[in-house]
Amino acid sequence: MKQQRLLNVYLLFFSVGIGVLSAAGALCFRKLIEIFQYFLWASGPTFVEQVIHSPWWLKILVPVFGGLVAGPVIFFWVPEAKGPGVPEVIVSVASRQSTIRHRVTFLKALVTGLLIGSGASVGREGPIVQIGASVGSSVAQFFRLNPDLRRVCLASGAAAGISATFNAPFTGALFAVEIILLDIELTYISHIIISSVIASVLSRIFLGHFPAFEVPAFELAHYWELNVYLLLGIFSGIVGIGFIRLIEAADSLFHKLRIPEWLKPGIGGLLLGIIALKLPYSLGVGYETVNAALSGSLALKTAVLFLFAKMIATSLSIGSGMSGGIFAPSLFLGATSGITVCLGINHFLPDLALNPSNYALAGMGAVVAGTTLAPITAIITIFELTYNDQIILPLMVACISSVLVVRVLFGYSAYEIKLLKQGINIVRGHDVSILRNLYARDFMVKDFEIVRDTSSLLTIVDQVVKSLYPHFIVLNQKKECVGILSLRDIRGILHRVEELKDIIIAADMMTKDMITLSLNDNLEKALQLFETHRISCLPVTDPHNPKKVLGIFKKDDLLQAYKEKVLKDRILSSPMKRPGKF
Repeated sequence: MKQQRLLNVYLLFFSVGIGVLSAAGALCFRKLIEIFQYFLWASGPTFVEQVIHSPWWLKILVPVFGGLVAGPVIFFWVPEAKGPGVPEVIVSVASRQSTIRHRVTFLKALVTGLLIGSGASVGREGPIVQIGASVGSSVAQFFRLNPDLRRVCLASGAAAGISATFNAPFTGALFAVEIILLDIELTYISHIIISSVIASVLSRIFLGHFPAFEVPAFELAHYWELNVYLLLGIFSGIVGIGFIRLIEAADSLFHKLRIPEWLKPGIGGLLLGIIALKLPYSLGVGYETVNAALSGSLALKTAVLFLFAKMIATSLSIGSGMSGGIFAPSLFLGATSGITVCLGINHFLPDLALNPSNYALAGMGAVVAGTTLAPITAIITIFELTYNDQIILPLMVACISSVLVVRVLFGYSAYEIKLLKQGINIVRGHDVSILRNLYARDFMVKDFEIVRDTSSLLTIVDQVVKSLYPHFIVLNQKKECVGILSLRDIRGILHRVEELKDIIIAADMMTKDMITLSLNDNLEKALQLFETHRISCLPVTDPHNPKKVLGIFKKDDLLQAYKEKVLKDRILSSPMKRPGKF
């Protein structure tokens, strides 16, 4: 107990320090974007105005310039900076013991700042998550903390980055827990929250008590409107699926191009420049358009046009290999989706007089929930923008229905689909793809106990008392496996042993419909069986004779095999590297 208290105090200092450093990184990153926008475009009060006031040739050349400069840096020096950044952080936690190279902090900020400043249609939130996570990981590596504490430091940095961006400490903490970690000891969550709060405080000191968006007052006029929010959630889920699919298609298209990888962001920039000639609102982070939607100043046709243009522009940006996130584009798509649904209904049912601002706000949360499959983070994100409890019910209806649509019709988030394309399957914060090359035959326990199907209750109880095993394989007279008997099967009749000792036999109590594992099955299949059927052990059978049991495979053995494999790969991949090495 005393040691745990000392550890908590120890981590407290790390949480504060990581919060300060991550906030500094986030603030510098924002300033870097502004600097690039100032020097690359014409003058104007907002980024969109800068693009609009720029000559046509500048609209073409600036995105190309950003792609051509950032492409070689990403390809040759920091390939993990490619794309949103969040999937790379998830992989680091799941299979690299929360280790991120130190150079990521600086180079991710530099290339993404340049790309967003030059007009790439990506968000700054994903990169800030990766920057903050890199800060936390670097601090942990410098002080040689163990892997569990490195996870906490990495998550604290990620939470602090989000918090500093949105001035929303709860959103930062939930983002880290729900999307990056997925499983963590409750005692460590407080340290993540501390980092998030520290970052939010610093952002308010340097940037003021600002809202991330110009959010109007929200009011739920009638509870029947929840039906409209349900419709919005379904529409947002479909938009989310289309967005993810379009990114995937663009990625596949650029992958087929027979040109150097470092050149592809320049091609993406050229296509963005062409789009910018007619639709400058599709460039950059897009907060100006979100604010226009929240103020209710977008027309229906404009909202639909912006919706599709943003989807295409962001898909081209990420698909071509640029660095940038999908969180801000999802907010953009959500705001325009909300306007589309609201004004579409108002067009056919004008007497309803739905408020477009309310639906733009709820749509933002719904599309974020659909693309990230993190409904709690999406709900809290929008709530922290308003601090109005009337928005909770509409948000819950819209966000949960959006997630259900994506889960049922597609199955994966934008982050998960990128990892799956790399052959990485994350379940509860672990890369289960590692288990694909590990087999049951190498980790099963060959010592197990058996009972005969004709054994009496008294005989079985006597064996249970003397045994160290909670499960027994039931064999018939031909020594074939006919079932499995567990303590759970016996527990219900223990109080009637004397009454049933001559009546009940093993065949009456055993589980006949067994879930088994073949000798040559891999541990990824074993994990799927454990998770699907909620069992703790699996009989391992002969592939040529499924009724012959050769061993028992336990869930604890699977977790141990996973940890050993991760540690072995880590040692072999960096045999000569010190933790602090670039």
